[in-house]
Amino acid sequence: MARSILHMLTPLKHMSPFDVNMAVDAGFEVVSTYTAVELAEVVPLVQDSIFSRAPQDGTRTAIFIAGKNAEASLDMVDAATSAFVPPFANHVFADPAGSFTTGAAMVACVRKALRDKFDEGLAGKRVAIYGGTGVVAYCAAVIAAQEGARPVLVGYNGRERVAAIADSIRTRFGVAVEAADGSDQAGRLAAARDAEVILSAAAAGVQVLSAEDLTQAGRLLVAADVNAVPPAGIAGIDVNADAVPLPSGRGVGIGALAIGNVKYGTQAGLFRRLLQADQPLVLDFREAYRLAVELTGQA
Repeated sequence: MARSILHMLTPLKHMSPFDVNMAVDAGFEVVSTYTAVELAEVVPLVQDSIFSRAPQDGTRTAIFIAGKNAEASLDMVDAATSAFVPPFANHVFADPAGSFTTGAAMVACVRKALRDKFDEGLAGKRVAIYGGTGVVAYCAAVIAAQEGARPVLVGYNGRERVAAIADSIRTRFGVAVEAADGSDQAGRLAAARDAEVILSAAAAGVQVLSAEDLTQAGRLLVAADVNAVPPAGIAGIDVNADAVPLPSGRGVGIGALAIGNVKYGTQAGLFRRLLQADQPLVLDFREAYRLAVELTGQA
């Protein structure tokens, strides 16, 4: 059998050591990293990888797309798959900054909490997503919308940037995502008051909702926070909390390490799928979400 090779591409100056470690621990025998990769360079890099091996060894070769921007990573995925010349094709897996698997894990954990604690699903739920300009927020919004929820991206520096992201999501995925101004406390509270689900994907160490703020979220069922750096993005959520009642307001909270455990299993599991598959796979946050749902016992 041909050796397993993973080519890791990023537009950034460095490839994440986290992702390299995950790939090696999953079982890839050879890992090669490419930094400062521009979109126009993806096709020739991928074609170098496919034409240097026999077609039957295409599934022993994979392309990993990193970076820190959801749209840029998805554009690179499209470029990579457009480079295939059947029967020459490789696997492609996108997880920029680990955020696709993190966002998938976050929504899967919320879905489980809604089911286990309230016997409800995501469909129809108002989902307020703080840190709305980031990659975690992007994929969480798409997943929630595809589950029938009503997500709104809350922008820390106003509505304009998150509105552009919401428009881009609608164009690419055909789902409805709203945008809200979270640049001041009044805006952040307005988004929280309407939400049954609150997701915090804000920058590490930034608290978007205080304990007092949560008391005004009268419809809240589940709040989840991916910030492991004090203070918590949502007050009162311990990093290990797994659908634990919130100390203020109502509903239950899910902490960063509880989400992180599912994220770790999801990313590792997707790498292993690349090694086990006998047909080329293309994986992004949607496949990550399906696996995260399985890992949380909801299959």
